[in-house]
Amino acid sequence: MARIGLNMILFKHANDLALYLDKQRKSGLTIGFVPTMGALHEGHLSLVKQALATADIAVVSIFVNPTQFNDPADFEKYPVSTGQDIQLLEQAGTPILFLPAVSEIYPQGTDRINNYDIGRLETLLEGSFRPGHFQGVCQVVERLLRIVEPDVLVMGQKDYQQCMVISRLLQLMGWQERTRLLLGPTLREADGLAMSSRNRRLNPEERRQSTAIYQLLSGINKDIRPGNLQALKQHSSAWLVNKGFRVDYVEIASAADLSPVEDWDGKTPLVALVAAFLNQVRLIDNMLLDKTIR
Repeated sequence: MARIGLNMILFKHANDLALYLDKQRKSGLTIGFVPTMGALHEGHLSLVKQALATADIAVVSIFVNPTQFNDPADFEKYPVSTGQDIQLLEQAGTPILFLPAVSEIYPQGTDRINNYDIGRLETLLEGSFRPGHFQGVCQVVERLLRIVEPDVLVMGQKDYQQCMVISRLLQLMGWQERTRLLLGPTLREADGLAMSSRNRRLNPEERRQSTAIYQLLSGINKDIRPGNLQALKQHSSAWLVNKGFRVDYVEIASAADLSPVEDWDGKTPLVALVAAFLNQVRLIDNMLLDKTIR
């Protein structure tokens, strides 16, 4: 344990953090938790503010989890800016930072991965294009949850499918009544690009191109009508390709369970989701469709 500045305490060891939080809990304080992989931006800080608004104290973790990267090169290229992250968290009034090493989270190594029954979420969208990714996410989040034991877990809606996976994880752990999952809205740059740590890897030209994803989602939100959606999906994907993207998917799905919707009844709440590459940088985004949300 080490104090950083006047108000933030840094923990690097799980046992030390757990003991400290147990004392706070016994004093009647509630605990909010924001897990991150660092390279922080205003979107992350908004989640910290939400945690502080709904719990007495907040814990933020920074841990780049190796088991959720199905592409080792992607793991190696993930941006790391720990010094700047610490400064941002201190300025945001974060009381507790957990900054563990890989050996602290996985004392028995990273080869022993539990199998989590997350159903169709394993094979849809991100699950299909990033095999094993959500198993790794569940593995690290379960470990972090058991260390922190939060009353409130705050995550960003930008990772829409991941939020559903974590909701399922809480059910599998039997913690759905113990830990409340709160979703923070996606924060965007002035031109609409969803804030993301991966944006740092975009060169100036790619950064200009990247706004096409938000333009596409806004267009789907405007143009969607009851009936068959296949033509809209195909046109949307082709439009992104024409803008220079390599598209993994453009999907319109049930907002409740991410089942793809081919024929919309005009009533079912929908979400549009996109994953596409600009050269070597993979961007994801989503938008709840206004006309479908009552």
